[in-house]
Amino acid sequence: MKEEDLLYALALQRAKGIGDINAKKLIKVCGSPKNVLKERKKTLQKIDGIGAVTLKNLFDSENLKAAELEIKLISQYQIKPLYFLEEAYPKKLLNCIDSPILMFQDGRFNFENRKIISIVGTRKMTTYGRDFCESLLADLKSYDPVVVSGFAYGVDICAHKAAVKNNLCTVGVFAHGFGDLYPKTHKKYMAQMYERGGFLTEFWYNEGALRENFLKRNRIVAGIAEATIIVESAPKGGALVTADIANSYGKEVLAVPGRTSDYYSKGCNALIRDNKAAILMSSEDLVRFLGWEENKEQKVIQPQLFLDLTTEEQLIYDFLASKGKELLDRISIETKIPVYKIAAVLFQLEMKGVVRALPGKLYEII
Repeated sequence: MKEEDLLYALALQRAKGIGDINAKKLIKVCGSPKNVLKERKKTLQKIDGIGAVTLKNLFDSENLKAAELEIKLISQYQIKPLYFLEEAYPKKLLNCIDSPILMFQDGRFNFENRKIISIVGTRKMTTYGRDFCESLLADLKSYDPVVVSGFAYGVDICAHKAAVKNNLCTVGVFAHGFGDLYPKTHKKYMAQMYERGGFLTEFWYNEGALRENFLKRNRIVAGIAEATIIVESAPKGGALVTADIANSYGKEVLAVPGRTSDYYSKGCNALIRDNKAAILMSSEDLVRFLGWEENKEQKVIQPQLFLDLTTEEQLIYDFLASKGKELLDRISIETKIPVYKIAAVLFQLEMKGVVRALPGKLYEII
């Protein structure tokens, strides 16, 4: 990215009251951040959804001054800016409406044509969660996924360490700029992560770990991957928020089940119960769910010539026969079969060789 383009992108990102959604809207209409900041305010106010209140601080001269200082830090510490309209920007984030217009990368890694999973969970991880996380990534080694997490205590750091142990690329997403570190005790893990991965943030170099930044961080963790895995979670917590964000983006969410009496499995069990996450009991579940099978012949299921279907199975069969393939939620709506029940009915149809599951919660007639 040219320095002048970066300067105006930073100034636009810093402008209070704009935000990523409006920034993208302005850039789309004007063509570039520079054109946005060179345009007349009256002209910008004519853009749908953009008003005087939104533009109040857009032309503050302090934005450009701060951007100039930030560019010096970016150059000094060899940070790589990732602009949302350039090739290096993570493609899976582009479909997320509120993804940052600009992020910053520290480390040699890229997301191009890579399998990417996010692993999150409680900061008070149990041995059950730790053992599952370590086993999962050891089993996924041959698929070489990029492992993304938030570099926090508990599940996050366990996922990063297990990825390093298995020579996988792992990326920590910060809730602060590169001039800060939270938690500071994790500094000892950074050198190993830089060997095959590194760190990512949307925050400027000297911005600290403010409370509100963690929610922003979570949307990147959820949006950057093809699937978010919740290893352990209490009934309430940041991991469940990340799961909700991933679901809102239409991303896959998987949760590791646990005993009903285990406090740090209650969040995962609830996600599965409420059909907000698929159940994850092994690496095979993930590979099959995401369609990662490599150099393997598709298993051919011979459909029965004379089908003995229940009323609900027949409804789904007839619907998919007319549509070809459809999303699970849409099948539920059209057939009026509750979501909590329809997954079990679809599974029975799979066993009968009538329906197959596709990545993205899609189903089709065989």
